[in-house]
Amino acid sequence: MQTDILKFYHNKTVFVTGGTGFLGKVIIEKLLRSTDVKRVYFLVRPKKNDSVQGRFEVWKNEPVFEPLLKVKPNALQLVTPIPGDCSELGLGLSDGDRRILTSQVHVVIHSAASVRFVEPLHKALNINTRGTSLMLQLAKEMQCLEAFVHISTAFSNCPLDHIGERFYPEILTCPAAKVLEFNETLSTEVVDNIAPALLGKFPNTYTYTKALAEQVIQLEAKDVPICIFRPAIILANFKEPMSGWIDNLHGFVALIYGNAMGILRLVYANPNAKALIVPGDYCANVALASGWHVAKNAGSNSTPPIYTLAPAKTNFITFGEGTKMHLEYNSKFPVTKSIWYPFAHFTTCIWLFKVGSIFYHLLPGLLFDLILWLQGKKPILIKSYGKIHEALRLLYPFSGKTYEMDMNNTNHMWESMSPEDKSIFPFDMSSLDWEEYCTCIMSGMRGFLFKESWETLDQAKRKHFWFHQMHRFLQLVLCLIVGKLIWISYSLITDQYVKAIEVTLLPTKADIQIM
Repeated sequence: MQTDILKFYHNKTVFVTGGTGFLGKVIIEKLLRSTDVKRVYFLVRPKKNDSVQGRFEVWKNEPVFEPLLKVKPNALQLVTPIPGDCSELGLGLSDGDRRILTSQVHVVIHSAASVRFVEPLHKALNINTRGTSLMLQLAKEMQCLEAFVHISTAFSNCPLDHIGERFYPEILTCPAAKVLEFNETLSTEVVDNIAPALLGKFPNTYTYTKALAEQVIQLEAKDVPICIFRPAIILANFKEPMSGWIDNLHGFVALIYGNAMGILRLVYANPNAKALIVPGDYCANVALASGWHVAKNAGSNSTPPIYTLAPAKTNFITFGEGTKMHLEYNSKFPVTKSIWYPFAHFTTCIWLFKVGSIFYHLLPGLLFDLILWLQGKKPILIKSYGKIHEALRLLYPFSGKTYEMDMNNTNHMWESMSPEDKSIFPFDMSSLDWEEYCTCIMSGMRGFLFKESWETLDQAKRKHFWFHQMHRFLQLVLCLIVGKLIWISYSLITDQYVKAIEVTLLPTKADIQIM
């Protein structure tokens, strides 16, 4: 059965950047499994102690490709790694590889980015902003180009509370071209020092440089069949190719992981804020569908269309509701690696968080590390809490308030798809079953991140039971201690009060003599 999207990708050559990242892997896997692409080239950055071919061999053995290889054993032979680096001039491409790409590629999916919130500005600019400009230059040389999908983020305009599917140059303190000029002419130290002035209301260099990249596209992408895809917070896959698949401990994934272990107990976030999370496989489907859609409407768009994927306005969960679902699942399917009974309390007050973390995290962490030290092992928890607290602080701009995000273009694209394409490339957030998806997240985390088989479930349940009893006993002891302290304080106050009354009302010796 050849649907519209399948026809579009039939016998096409696709170039993917960021293919070694989570979303890049899911996109390539979906391309190979669901379409009849001719060839997939993907950019691979050589590392100091690892060649491009070495990284490619490791990449091919990722669990995400196992279902694909069962139905198409030779599918990965269609994938060719191209040495390169989006942070380098010329993208680090050789002349030969550049000729191959410019003469063969029909579709570009630009997913490569530095997603570190604390990345020095000069590095983030090189990868996220200048890299996008260089990709556009490459695209303009491509003789067969039909579609270019730039993957941005739903938070590229996060200084705003309500974000539409349009460009917002007015929130930038300085035009993208000028910032790139600064980055080329000034020293890296100077660029990083002026970062606070350039960022303005942006909370980090990631969202800022992504906003600059969008302006680069707005101004430089003339005559390029291009669109921008803005996904919200990407978590585990929902259905395909493996339910719950996830391969990293970044951002909110790390926090869920820490809570499942019983390490993270006090959360600096707003439990009533909308959780802007989306499944990884839905994001891959939007990326592929938007490539088809922009090619279909080539020449009819005055500006590059923008597609946002976020929870629907009529179907979403809050961070508090998501945490409740996670804890309920964790009580049924705990992990053996946990060190305490998982629970979570929220606060939006930074000072209350700092004080509370002493009792929720640091004191228990010191005790745990002391036990490790006495056993001759390396203490780890206090150091981990430093990273966790920093992560909570960095994520607060996205977990401390609710954003409203329009998805008119995305919904229009969904409505324009045939029923068959909707079945093959689903991404309808209005019908997402959140309880089922949260179960997939936790199930996948248990298997792919904790790497625990279902054979360990009984052991994990016993451990969870005893941790629960110890947790309740500790709560009882703490309540008794607090109650005792309150009683002592009350007794001291009442004693002082009684003495004050006695001094006031009882006659003194002098009063008796006068009488």
